[in-house]
Amino acid sequence: MRVLLTGAKGYLGTVMAPVLAEAGHEVIGLDSDLFADCVLGPAPTDPAGFAVDLRDVGPEHVAGVDAVIHLAALSNDPLGSLAPQLTYDINYHASVRLARLAKDAGITRFLYASTCSVYGAAGEGLVTEQAPLRPVTPYAESKVRVEDDLRELADEHFSPVFLRNATAFGFSPRLRADIVLNNLVGHAVLTGRVLVLSDGTPWRPLVHARDIADAFLAALTAPREAVHARALNVGMEENNVTVAQIAEEVVEAVPGARLVITGEHGSDPRSYRVDFGAIRAALPDFQARWTVKDGAVELAEAYLQHGLTETDFERKFTRLAYLSQRRTAGTVDDDLRPRALS
Repeated sequence: MRVLLTGAKGYLGTVMAPVLAEAGHEVIGLDSDLFADCVLGPAPTDPAGFAVDLRDVGPEHVAGVDAVIHLAALSNDPLGSLAPQLTYDINYHASVRLARLAKDAGITRFLYASTCSVYGAAGEGLVTEQAPLRPVTPYAESKVRVEDDLRELADEHFSPVFLRNATAFGFSPRLRADIVLNNLVGHAVLTGRVLVLSDGTPWRPLVHARDIADAFLAALTAPREAVHARALNVGMEENNVTVAQIAEEVVEAVPGARLVITGEHGSDPRSYRVDFGAIRAALPDFQARWTVKDGAVELAEAYLQHGLTETDFERKFTRLAYLSQRRTAGTVDDDLRPRALS
């Protein structure tokens, strides 16, 4: 299958591209290259494709493609809150436009990377895909809007699928340090402290980047009736953990690290536990395998092996700080288009 992978040079795309290729698919990458240089360790081998901003995609970019996997987005809540209009322009409007182009081109399978953050402050019970959506950030709100619009586009010839990923973790050659497990392990390795800036009680569902790649791979070729216009939570119940439990796993993975829980009540109201039964039923070939413990060990070993520095951790691998630097340096415009692509 010929697959267009947007965000191919991002944190998840860099892990997913070789998984798709190893399964026999031809991968065409599409990326604005905003984070192409955010590499820790040996540089990855990227698929051939297009260096283009998602907002500038045209019919020529989807021509001859059998399926689209759409990962590209401004990909976390602080970024969304910094520039909410850009978040809607990129994450919402450009995503729906891409889907319309794909449908017009006769592409039948469109896999959309949504998020479990759409559940917001859902409380203690396990939430299924039928739970009320309570997005509390522009990022999560944009994901809800895309799902709604793609559902309207769905018909007998066009099957969008909404893969609601739990919070990602794990090593990628294009690292992100601003997601919870990756961040806590980095602080532990660099400072010897596992710092939790809250009381540690909020619930988070986590999923490894490789498990996300495997879920998309399974959804790519699943029978239409199993996935058509459906939302599927991506992860496993074992990884529904509190922030304090995540921190405890980090302490175990990094010898000598000590846990510091500040007890503050932060501004983030999200707390939710997720049911992943639907994806196991719909995609029997998929099974999430990576536990939080596995990921903490993997990350600690990778950070030490590749010589992670505090400067890179804070400035290169933290999305908000990195884009702020690029804006100041003038290598991206105020609307986050790389100047080389303007």
